[in-house]
Amino acid sequence: MEALARRLVTDEMWEVASALMPEQRPRPQGGGRAAADARRVLAAVVYVVTSGCAWQNLPPAFGVTVPTAHRWFARWSRAELWERLCEATADDPALAAWTTAIRDSASRRVYS
Repeated sequence: MEALARRLVTDEMWEVASALMPEQRPRPQGGGRAAADARRVLAAVVYVVTSGCAWQNLPPAFGVTVPTAHRWFARWSRAELWERLCEATADDPALAAWTTAIRDSASRRVYS
């Protein structure tokens, strides 16, 4: 699954996406679990939105729970991460094509 995750979120894409992600807000009540690994979550979200897979069928091999992946997807969608990622990769044709596909697939998930 690691190879698939690396194909879904290449090092180049991760470098751009990680800089665009909204910061994690501290939990007001404190404590809780450590935040999930953002790159794993991004790979899981990209898998779901581009494959047409139902959220509940997210393979556990991604190492991310369904509620976590969906919660982060919603947070990133509200922060317009998908649009910002497309804008940031517009100068790289291969990366731009992939991020556009992700944005278009994610927008269908958000609004349907």
